[in-house]
Amino acid sequence: MIDDFAKEYLHGQLKVTREALVWKLDGLSEYDVRRPLTATGTNLLGLVKHMATWEARYLGEIFGRPFPEPLPRWQDAEGSDLWVTQNETREQIIGFYQRAWDHADATIRELPIDAPGRVPWWPRPGVKLFNMMAHVLQDTTRHAGHADILRERLDGRTGVMAEYEERIDAAARAAHRAKIERAAQAVDGSAVKTRGD
Repeated sequence: MIDDFAKEYLHGQLKVTREALVWKLDGLSEYDVRRPLTATGTNLLGLVKHMATWEARYLGEIFGRPFPEPLPRWQDAEGSDLWVTQNETREQIIGFYQRAWDHADATIRELPIDAPGRVPWWPRPGVKLFNMMAHVLQDTTRHAGHADILRERLDGRTGVMAEYEERIDAAARAAHRAKIERAAQAVDGSAVKTRGD
């Protein structure tokens, strides 16, 4: 009974978080979904491609259920799963993610939560479906958080999904940010005075 509850709960959270990640692309230009927004090149569409690749791997091939399309090698030092070439379209990447999650959903439905799997590149390669569901949920949540910050940086939009999004009040945001900045500067000034005494 608890196994069914745990499996259903993790799966439900994963579905919601996947949708949130994809929603972060909504309404942005092709350039904005692809452009590097950090020093390491992190970009919105690359995050979706990355999650598609790893979901297909962790909730597919790890359990002897290979994804029916080629995946980049897991040791790829160039990080080709983290960015999108000019020949790959947004629709292709989102479609890839949706196919990967359909494949993963089938694995989750068809296997018991204690089904054994093997991650050959992990120091302790023996895993259970429960471990991998938690791992993929954690990874998806982490990257959805990255996407939250990147999207806010691009156009100020925040939130988990469209139905919860609030209208942007630029003046209220600026006032709030200024209050936080003053608090940070005040502490920094205190630290300088303490060191100078």
